Amino acid sequence: QQKLSKIQRWEARADTLMKQENFRSSAELYSKILSKSKKKDQKYYLILYKRTLSYYRSEKFELAVKDVNVYLEKNKDSQKAYLLRALINQQLGEEDKLLPDVTRAIELGHVNPQLLRWRATLLFEQGDFIHAKKEFLNLKNFTDDPELEINLALVYRSLNNADSAYICLTKAIELDPKFIGSYVTMASFCLDDENYEAALSYLNQALKIDPANGTILFYKGVALVELKQIDKGCSCLRKALDAGEEDAVDYLKEYC
Repeated sequence: QQKLSKIQRWEARADTLMKQENFRSSAELYSKILSKSKKKDQKYYLILYKRTLSYYRSEKFELAVKDVNVYLEKNKDSQKAYLLRALINQQLGEEDKLLPDVTRAIELGHVNPQLLRWRATLLFEQGDFIHAKKEFLNLKNFTDDPELEINLALVYRSLNNADSAYICLTKAIELDPKFIGSYVTMASFCLDDENYEAALSYLNQALKIDPANGTILFYKGVALVELKQIDKGCSCLRKALDAGEEDAVDYLKEYC
């Protein structure tokens, strides 16, 4: 009884350390509790999960993934554990391991727009554009915002459906006329399609919102150079370089 009471005190102390964001110390104390555990029961795995969180928050990702793997062996229906493992593997750069865990987390829990967006993004990054489109369109049943429309535009672009891509970007601008990303993406599409006048129009709108944005200045410089307005283009490219946009260097060398 005395030993159990001591362990309970250790757990309470470790939980307090977690709340205080002293994750290294909480992990050490949870480890101490686990070392004293005589059986791997439900309580054992609860402490193991808490240690996983402590390792994750203290950026000890290798130790965290080992813990969560053990936890999931005995808790195969734990949504939070699959989600945590995805977050850990994301930090470890194990991109190929993310989609199965995010999908399993979605299957085990209520429909969460953030998880749906993450899965759609992972599908897109893996080149599965058909399923990514389906996911992003499904997500629009729950929410809509410029970033979602931009993501959908990128999917349509990858599927060689330029008209739908432009429609999505137009919708993105309508949803939030001050969101820079919509104009930049629209301009980049216009540049790719050699529609330099249209690109310039969107870039000028963006510069009204953020006059010192290096990416916008770079794209404007490119558009102007392609329109044979070399002096104006070079001026923008120099400003872009001053703003930290290193892609401007090659254009400056070639045209200025």
